[in-house]
Amino acid sequence: MNRKWICKPLVFFLLLITSRLAAENLHENPYEFKGIHFLVSYCGCDLDALTNLKGLSGAMHDAVEKSGATILDSCSWVFDPNGLTMVLLLSESHASIHTYPEHGACFVDLFTCGEKCSSEKFDAAMQEYLKPKVVQKRTLIRNEEIQEKNSNIDWNFLLK
Repeated sequence: MNRKWICKPLVFFLLLITSRLAAENLHENPYEFKGIHFLVSYCGCDLDALTNLKGLSGAMHDAVEKSGATILDSCSWVFDPNGLTMVLLLSESHASIHTYPEHGACFVDLFTCGEKCSSEKFDAAMQEYLKPKVVQKRTLIRNEEIQEKNSNIDWNFLLK
């Protein structure tokens, strides 16, 4: 019996099975189990910006786009006369805002899976629109554990 005749198909078969298993393994876990959760309180906001619901909605959409995230859908609720809760469903996860016009403030968060999105660009766009006097923010790195990336308070309002 010719060994070459048996070995070549066997090697080909083993390579085919191995490459197929490797390809399936790539498709099973194409995404890293990691998220970045940006939490921020904007206080002392420009009241006109905070109560202009159309402008605020546009600012949230713009900030999300500047972060590099992809908006899939959005949902909002207005609390008369001008309070707003809005959630943007993202391909990467979500963004939300909850306003308290009577306090001149709002809570905002951006949660994105992976590392391609920039919470810094999102934050810069929101601050440009809201012009807050005080900013308190935290960034959490979430995977099997939750770790704080940074924490700070923007004390620049003292210089204004």
